[in-house]
Amino acid sequence: MTIVTFLSRNVNLYRLHPCTYEQNIRHWSSYVKFAEHKPLEKVRNIGISAHIDSGKTTLTERILYYTGRIAKMHEVKGKDNVGAIMDSMELERQRGITIQSAATYTLWKNHNINIIDTPGHVDFTVEVERALRVLDGAILVLCAVGGVQSQTLTVNRQMKRYNVPCLAFINKLDRMGANPKRVLEQMRKKLHHNAAFIQIPIGLEGNTKGLVDLIQQKAFYFEGDFGEIIREDEIPKNMSAEVNEKRQELIEHLSNVDDVLGDLYLNETKLTEKDIMDAVRRACVKRKFTPVLVGSALKNKGVQPLLDAVLNYLPNPGEVENHALKMKSENKFEKVLMSPARDDKKPFIGLAFKLEAGKFGQLTYFRCYQGMLSKSDVLYNTRTKKKMRAQKVVRLHSNQMEDVTEVYAGDIFALFGVDCASGDTFVKDSKLNLSMESIYIADPVVSMSIQPKNSKDRDNFAKAMSRFTKEDPTLRTHYDSDNKETIVSGMGELHLEIYAQRMEREYNCPVNLGKPKVSFRETLTEACEFDYLHKKQSGGAGQYARVTGILEPLPPHQNTQIEFSDETVGTNVPRQYIPGVEKGFRVMCEKGMLSGHKIAGIKFRIIDGMHHSVDSSEFAFFQAAQGAIRDVFEIGSWQILEPIMLVEVTGPVEFQSQILGHLNRRKGIINRTEVIDDWCAVIAEVPLNEMFGYSGELRSSTQGKGEFTMEYARYSPCLSEVQEQLVRQYQESQGIVVDKTQKSKN
Repeated sequence: MTIVTFLSRNVNLYRLHPCTYEQNIRHWSSYVKFAEHKPLEKVRNIGISAHIDSGKTTLTERILYYTGRIAKMHEVKGKDNVGAIMDSMELERQRGITIQSAATYTLWKNHNINIIDTPGHVDFTVEVERALRVLDGAILVLCAVGGVQSQTLTVNRQMKRYNVPCLAFINKLDRMGANPKRVLEQMRKKLHHNAAFIQIPIGLEGNTKGLVDLIQQKAFYFEGDFGEIIREDEIPKNMSAEVNEKRQELIEHLSNVDDVLGDLYLNETKLTEKDIMDAVRRACVKRKFTPVLVGSALKNKGVQPLLDAVLNYLPNPGEVENHALKMKSENKFEKVLMSPARDDKKPFIGLAFKLEAGKFGQLTYFRCYQGMLSKSDVLYNTRTKKKMRAQKVVRLHSNQMEDVTEVYAGDIFALFGVDCASGDTFVKDSKLNLSMESIYIADPVVSMSIQPKNSKDRDNFAKAMSRFTKEDPTLRTHYDSDNKETIVSGMGELHLEIYAQRMEREYNCPVNLGKPKVSFRETLTEACEFDYLHKKQSGGAGQYARVTGILEPLPPHQNTQIEFSDETVGTNVPRQYIPGVEKGFRVMCEKGMLSGHKIAGIKFRIIDGMHHSVDSSEFAFFQAAQGAIRDVFEIGSWQILEPIMLVEVTGPVEFQSQILGHLNRRKGIINRTEVIDDWCAVIAEVPLNEMFGYSGELRSSTQGKGEFTMEYARYSPCLSEVQEQLVRQYQESQGIVVDKTQKSKN
C-alpha cells in the first residue's frame, strides 16, 4: 500500500495529528512500516479486562481510532449494524458481548502497542486467563456506577496469578449515579490495591466536561466531533482545594511504597512532575501501586491520556522477568531467566497461548519470549517433540492479518498449520529442553447432553466438537456409556449455548442440548485404612499384589484435587510397581460409587505391601489399588460436594426484598447487600444446582430491570436431602434395587 493510498483511506488522520503534509507523510509512513521492529523500550503488550458491560470493547475501539488504526468508530451494538472492529464474530455483534479475545497492534507516539481485548463474562474466563499469561501489563476497566463487581474480583486474581501490573480506568463518568470516589474506595477495600487518583473528573453524569491531571496540574478538555482535539487549560478555581487534597493523597500513597520518593517527601524537598511520574512507574511495575485514571470512552473523553499513561507507567517486555523451566531430574525443575534482547543471538522460545480455526487452517497465537523467528524457520514442540515449519507468520488486527518476515522477543504473532495444544512451548533448537509455565485452566462446572438434530449431520458434529474442544480447554466432551449419550461440559449455560449456536452457524449442524447437569464430586469425610490383597491364579503366570496404606481427606481448600503419596520403605513394593498403584487409584477417581461423579479431595498414601517374584506385575498392583478403593468405599464415610457460585444480583431498590427472598429459597447465603442511590446489589453464595432458571424468575419479579452475574467460588458439602436424591437417581439408573430403609453412607 502506498503512503498516499493509506492517507486517503484514513482522512481523519489529518484531524488527529494537526501537522504539515510532509510531517503526516513521515509519521504515517512509519505506521505503514509497522512491521519494522522498534527498540524494546518502545514496545508495550497490554490487555483490557473488566466485568461485563464496563466498556472494554468501546475503549479499544476509541484507542484504535485515536491512534489512526481505524478510520471510523462503530458502537458495540450500534444502529449501523457494523459493530466494533474487535467483535468480529457475528454472534458477538448480535449479542453485544465479547466471546473471544481478539488481538491487535497499533502505534502511539512512536511506540508499538500490542492489545488484547478480552471478554467480561465469567463463562469465557479462559480467554482472559491465557491473555494475561502472555501480557506485560493491563488496563483494569471499572464502571463508575457499578464499581468493583464479581468478575472484577476474578480478573484481579488472574492478574495477581501472573504478576501483571495494571492501570485502573474508571469509565462511564457520563452515566447517572457515577461516583469515581466510591469506586476508588472499593478498589482499596475489595481488591486490596494501593490505589490513588492521578486524574480527577471535571463534572459528572451529564456535566462531564474533561479531567484534571494531578501530576501535571493541568485541566484537559476533549473537543471536536470525536474528542480528537485536546485543549489544555488552567485548573478550574472551584476545584483547587480538591486538586491539592488528591495530589497530596497521591504523594502519600506513593511514599509508602517507593523509597526514593519517600526520602524526598520526608526531607520536604519540592517534588517535580518527573519525580512523581518516575515513582508511579517504579511502583506500578512492581505491582505496589495502581494509578487510577478517569474518563468516558463512549463520550470520547480521557482515552488519549490513558494511552500516554500506558507508555509512561506500564512496563516494556524488557522490564518483566519471564522464566522457562528446565528439567533437572524427575519432577524437579530449574528456572531459567529469559533474555528479552531483540536479536538472534539467543535461542528462540515461544509460547502458544490460543488456538483458532482461520480461513487457511488452524491459527495459533504466540508470544515470543526470547530470540528471533524468521519465516520458514523450523520449530520443535518441546512437549510432543514434533517439528514443523513456520511457513506463514502474521500479526493480527482482529480478524485481519498482515504478513511479517520475522518476529522478536516481546512480539505477539500467529502461525498457520501448527499442530499443538494451548500452552505448548516451541523452540528452534531441538536440544533445548525448556518449557514455559503453562496456563491455569479451571474445571468446567455445568454439563449437558448434546446431540445433532439430524443424524446426517454427525460428521459435521464430530468436526465441530473436535475443533471447539481443541480451541477452548474449558469446553470438554465425553461419551456416557451408561446413558448412551454425548455429554458436553463448560463454564456455564451461556458458554454451552454459544457453542451450540456456533455449530449451527459455522457447520450447518443444529443440535439439541439436554437439561443442565452439575459437576458434583464425591469425597471421604475421615481417614480410612486399607489392606488389600489381589491374588489370581488360572494356569500359567498369575497375578499377585498387596497394598497397605491410608486413604484420607484433603483440607477443604484442596477438595477438588487428588493426591498420591508413596511412603513405602524397603522392597516389599518394588519401585517399578508404584506407577501401577497410582494409575489404579486415579482411574477409580474418575467415577465414584455413591452417585457416579468424580472422586476428589482425597489423598492415597501407600505405606507397605507385598509382591511375588513371579506373579507380581504393574497390572497386578493396578488391580490391587482399585480393589483397595472399593473396600474403602464399603467401609468409609463418604459425602457429595457441589459447586458453590458467588452470585451478584443488581436491581431497583424497591425489589430488594423479592431478590433476597428468591436467593433464600434457592438455599443461598447472603454475604452482604449494598444500596447505591435507587439501586441495590446483593452478593450471595448459592449452590449452582439451584441457579438454573433464575434468569427468568429475576426478570419477571423485577419488571425486567434486574441483572445477575455469577462465578465459581468453591466446592462444599451438599445438603443431606440433595445427597439422598442424587444417590437414589444413580442407583435407579444403574438398575440397583435398594431397601427403602437402607440409608446412604454420609
